[in-house]
Amino acid sequence: MTFAPSKTTRTSAEGGLRGRLFAVCVALGALSGCRPHDFPQFPPNYREFAYVTNGASNTVSVLDVVNVRLDREVLVGLNPVAVAAHPKRPEVYVVNSGSAGGQGSLSILDAGSNTVTTTIALHGQPVSIDLDAAHDLAYVANSGSNTISVLDLQSRREVAQIGTGEQPVEARVAPDGNTVVVPNRGGNSVSIVDAARRRVRAIFEGCPGAADAVILPDSSKAFVACSSGHQLMAIGLARGQQADHLEAMLDVGRAPVHLALKPDGGEVFVSNSASDTISEIYASTDEVGGAYLMGDQPVRGLVSSDNAYVYVANAGAQDVTIYAIEDGKRAGSIHVGDGPSAMAFSAEGHLLFVVDTRSGDVSVVRTLSHALFTMLPTGRGPNAIAVKAFRVQ
Repeated sequence: MTFAPSKTTRTSAEGGLRGRLFAVCVALGALSGCRPHDFPQFPPNYREFAYVTNGASNTVSVLDVVNVRLDREVLVGLNPVAVAAHPKRPEVYVVNSGSAGGQGSLSILDAGSNTVTTTIALHGQPVSIDLDAAHDLAYVANSGSNTISVLDLQSRREVAQIGTGEQPVEARVAPDGNTVVVPNRGGNSVSIVDAARRRVRAIFEGCPGAADAVILPDSSKAFVACSSGHQLMAIGLARGQQADHLEAMLDVGRAPVHLALKPDGGEVFVSNSASDTISEIYASTDEVGGAYLMGDQPVRGLVSSDNAYVYVANAGAQDVTIYAIEDGKRAGSIHVGDGPSAMAFSAEGHLLFVVDTRSGDVSVVRTLSHALFTMLPTGRGPNAIAVKAFRVQ
């Protein structure tokens, strides 16, 4: 199938954005050079887009990563809150939470045309999505109906609905596809789901405000943030004759809300939103290394692919703090828009996209120089981001 290059539906904005990009480039010239050869050279058939969900305008902003500009806004369902990109096919999945007490939906976008091709009805207040690309499945946490939806992405339908604890906020799939870890915020618990049997095989109580989960690359262990307290739950996942088991409760800062796992799986970095710190966890030993002061209300961390830096979004401020992992200290901060809340790297890692919820834009940061490159507009209330790169045939 052949895809035509995308064209912006905001042609009047394109010239202005190019002008802003040039102006920022000139202003930062002394620091970052802004030289064309600092960026990857893409073949003509290469496409890359960043998709930003705008909860208050019921749209997705599509950013052209190759040309660093707004491509278009796409109308989806009511109150989009989460987005994920398929790693193999040019498809993007948007979770629409819907109205209070109502049903939500999943919008499927074709990345070649950046249009909605399918809408799948979901249940009460879906809030997150994770993919098992090997089996072409998606797992959606329905916070308002205390269930997980299992979606077959090829047949475009729900194939199972799994009951969980109260108010599930995530359904994190293990890399081996055998386990789904579900933090239940309202139930102060964690459900462990057997993916093959599609049923809960273990429940762990005592995680107040269970919020975010990460799973090690070998699928041996999960960490869950207990956001209403000051701890993480470390859970050993079933392997062979060993059952799921609680390994430890780890003391961190106040109100841990997000976990960032190093790509090599060695450490987990915890955003402690009420302590203005991040905590460093050694994943193999369940040891807490230390806490480091970041900015005002850190809510999201993102580790670079080379395991060198953690970028921390401070929602109460207008900056992203950089933590150097090897040095064990802050390496500076980057001024961005107001209320940074979500982040994603470009496919090559040369750009960091920061979603600024209060100012309604995306800050584009050059990772080579740790400098702001430009800012792109979004819809109202941006809240999540995913990046998709592919080649047209």
